[in-house]
Amino acid sequence: MKTFVKATALLKRKLGARVVRTDAAARREASFDSSKILFSTEAVICPRTEADVGVVLVLANRFRVPVTTRGRGTTLTGGAAPVQGGWVLDMLALDKITIDEDAGMAHVQSGAKVGDLQRAAEAKGWFYPPDPSSKEYCTIGGNIACNAGGMHGGKYGVTRDFVVALRGFLPTGEYVEWGTATKKFSAGFNMRDLWIGSEGMLGVVTGAVLKLIPQPAERWTLLTSFCDEPAALRAALALFRARVQPAICEFLDRESVLCAERAMQTTIFPGQAGRPVILLELAGSKSEVREQRAGLLAWAAAHAVGHRVARTRAEAEQLWAVRRKCSGAMFELGDAKLNEDVVLPMRSYVKFAQFLGQLKRESGLHVPTFGHLADGNLHVNIMYHRADPKETRAAEQAVQRLMETVVALGGAISGEHGIGLAKTPFLRIQHSPAQIRAMQAVKHALDPRGVLNPGKMFDVFHVWKHPRMDVHLPWDHK
Repeated sequence: MKTFVKATALLKRKLGARVVRTDAAARREASFDSSKILFSTEAVICPRTEADVGVVLVLANRFRVPVTTRGRGTTLTGGAAPVQGGWVLDMLALDKITIDEDAGMAHVQSGAKVGDLQRAAEAKGWFYPPDPSSKEYCTIGGNIACNAGGMHGGKYGVTRDFVVALRGFLPTGEYVEWGTATKKFSAGFNMRDLWIGSEGMLGVVTGAVLKLIPQPAERWTLLTSFCDEPAALRAALALFRARVQPAICEFLDRESVLCAERAMQTTIFPGQAGRPVILLELAGSKSEVREQRAGLLAWAAAHAVGHRVARTRAEAEQLWAVRRKCSGAMFELGDAKLNEDVVLPMRSYVKFAQFLGQLKRESGLHVPTFGHLADGNLHVNIMYHRADPKETRAAEQAVQRLMETVVALGGAISGEHGIGLAKTPFLRIQHSPAQIRAMQAVKHALDPRGVLNPGKMFDVFHVWKHPRMDVHLPWDHK
């Protein structure tokens, strides 16, 4: 502790009290993320320049002070929670966005919000597709750390597919650049992609060059309903086999739809309350949308029990209300939620739906599920009452069974939330000992003193032994 105090005092002399904050309010605000597990921290550093980050990391290595990099803290797995205390590096002030109209690239600092980037690109006729539900709050740096995706992932890809180059600092405080603002780069190891999805454990991203694509000329939205979940998933597979590639293909099971309908005080399809739905959007050139629209309508007539077409963007927004409302509305089923973002191969969709039905019956819990069918990323929400020990144990057991089943079906335990703290017990289900040793070797090579985001991913952390805070964050229930 004395070492931390000495290091913090020295850092404050170098960067100033406005940059290095030790007041109780600042430390508390940075002591948890959307996992809502509280830890103590010694100081919060709000760098004014990218060079300040290097100063922080040099001192952190010298004094072995743990450093946790933070954007807006929207991560759900505890990736931005300072589990070992030390310093929190708050990147929000580094938020500059510059659009290169000629190259179709965005030069962005890591603290910039995703929604702000999308609007800046749109103003110049460009489009940045990755769109996590917290895009009005989450930062580019956080998206890079978790390789975030969103509803457009099936057609356009995820964050990794749009990162051209990165810059920042190694855990030792040395400045590095991975790639250049060019469309081709093959000069040495691909360290850029190693940083993407590393959850802030291999370096601190201060800026990125991101690829943009032309704005779609036209969009068209269709909402379809089905008699049950297996029927909906079989229909989705038929759609993909027909080579129709919607920009968005969102699935909501019966429980998700019922929660949304009760929240909106309406039935989406009259006489069909609580039917699972698939919400689709086509995007592209006018001719592309026109061609695929006919195919989608024929598919809906053959497979769905009901469908609604949006004739205007206003009507499309009304159809999207069911997707926006479902997550927050689930809290009528329990006051606690485990939102697990698993990924399944398409061949396993129907088997997974059958497993979820069995899991609900045997656990006695509500497990509303929705997600992105075009890339297999499903959000499985295990609802329970935190004060009920029986439900809490059932939820813990349900998560374990969920992860084991996902891997057995050829899937992944996380698609965009990362591992952080909450998924550390399941990493060994996904990866062999040799694979984990290889990852640990990379971590040690780049961070020999283990100062950057320690205690994450490899060190098993049992969330159940650490009660979560009852605190409302502005991006909750999105």
